[in-house]
Amino acid sequence: MNDYLIRGTAMDGKVRAFAVHTTNIVEELRQRQESWPTATAALGRVASVGVMMGAMLKNEEKLTIQIKGDGPMGQIVVDANAHGEVRAYADHPHVHLPSNAQNKLDVAGAVGREGSIYIIKDLGLKEPYRGSIPIISGELGEDFTYYFAKSEQTPSAVSVGVLVDQDASVRAAGGFIIQLMPGLSDEEITKIEQNLSQIKPVTELLEENKTLKQILQEVLPSVQIMDQMDVKFKCHCSREKVEETLVSLGEAELKKIITEDGQAEVVCHFCNEKYQFSAEDLEKLIQK
Repeated sequence: MNDYLIRGTAMDGKVRAFAVHTTNIVEELRQRQESWPTATAALGRVASVGVMMGAMLKNEEKLTIQIKGDGPMGQIVVDANAHGEVRAYADHPHVHLPSNAQNKLDVAGAVGREGSIYIIKDLGLKEPYRGSIPIISGELGEDFTYYFAKSEQTPSAVSVGVLVDQDASVRAAGGFIIQLMPGLSDEEITKIEQNLSQIKPVTELLEENKTLKQILQEVLPSVQIMDQMDVKFKCHCSREKVEETLVSLGEAELKKIITEDGQAEVVCHFCNEKYQFSAEDLEKLIQK
């Protein structure tokens, strides 16, 4: 099944909902980053949130999520945009920990339970929007629930999951975000909270071949789907951009690279694409 995202509303527009299937994206991240199971789960959860937050943007707007926890993965970075494109990396993707008390992958242990989450949105204005919150659990779904409540003043429920198979590949990945808009009665809020408390993990529902609409219906029986779009991994690196970065180092630094190394290799954090520059290539850049 292709990865896709749906957007919907319920209760006369007083609730908005997003759900995403990201199994292929997270498997591609795993392969590109060569991540180990616990790190794959953490990367996949943040990437799934990133895709849904990207869908809240318009036109050419984009966002970056940075998670700086005190766990062994170090920094996790996700870039997403309004077109359903996402890329992600972790400083240390080779992390796999013993299962936690719930016999699940210990994502909080890999991310860390102390630290901060930063959201940077490029909305085409002079200055990007910046929001940050402390990490409250490291499980990520709870952390982003807290982010929406504190930074965007939107009561939300964020659920994301990644199921990793015995061979370390990704069997299922996805998630949903339910956001409560003004005007809901206490009774309506209680009903949503009850449904949320009873819902199975997202990966279980995906394993049961539930569609994203059926998953949202578990929480919001009256949900109406407004639109659907394909989502995918996409990196925006290119040789031209790497050349610009090298030129920005300055003539002295480039000459030093030629003298000491005789060449340069630049590897993209996000996709692991390698860009090779010979001494001759570097000389040409100095002439630019």
